[in-house]
Amino acid sequence: MYGSAVYMEKVLKKNSLIKKAVYIALVIVLAVADQLTKYLAVEYIKPAGSIPLIKIGNTEWLNFTYCENTGMSFSLLEGQRAILIAIPLLLIAAVTWAVFSGKLGSGRTDIMIALAALAGGGLGNLIDRVFQGYVVDFIDVRIINFAIFNFADICAVCGGIYFGIMIAVDEIKEEKAKKTEAVSSDESGTEESGNGET
Repeated sequence: MYGSAVYMEKVLKKNSLIKKAVYIALVIVLAVADQLTKYLAVEYIKPAGSIPLIKIGNTEWLNFTYCENTGMSFSLLEGQRAILIAIPLLLIAAVTWAVFSGKLGSGRTDIMIALAALAGGGLGNLIDRVFQGYVVDFIDVRIINFAIFNFADICAVCGGIYFGIMIAVDEIKEEKAKKTEAVSSDESGTEESGNGET
């Protein structure tokens, strides 16, 4: 009995280490993929300025448009390099601490992947800000007149949205479970008092 408990503890620890290793690997892979797309943007999109990808009639829906962004989305905090380096650095540190300490998602793989996407996207843009002073953006969705963005932005936004949704879903499930438990305990209390009557 004791031997099987020790074995299970080793397996759980091993799985935890594997998940942490996968988290680190995923963060690095996404950051590298982001840097590769930006390198291609500099090499092939920058000389052209803008390359139409999807065009229906005279309307351009999706373009690759080279842009050097010294701020956040929609030019927020433009030129505030120190703040724009500090914010993602703190975010990456906080997310990584949460994954390694098991504070978020109770070790759930889907949440770990979402947080890795969030950190990987943050790291991709952080590399640009540290070494270049600006972020290379190139995905230009013209049909909705949206801000030009990049692969790192997609990772960070998708990871953040999924994480937020899952936290909200877990909260709703927890509240429902508490209500069900309260109703069950009330019903069992009523039955016990009813059985005690003569």
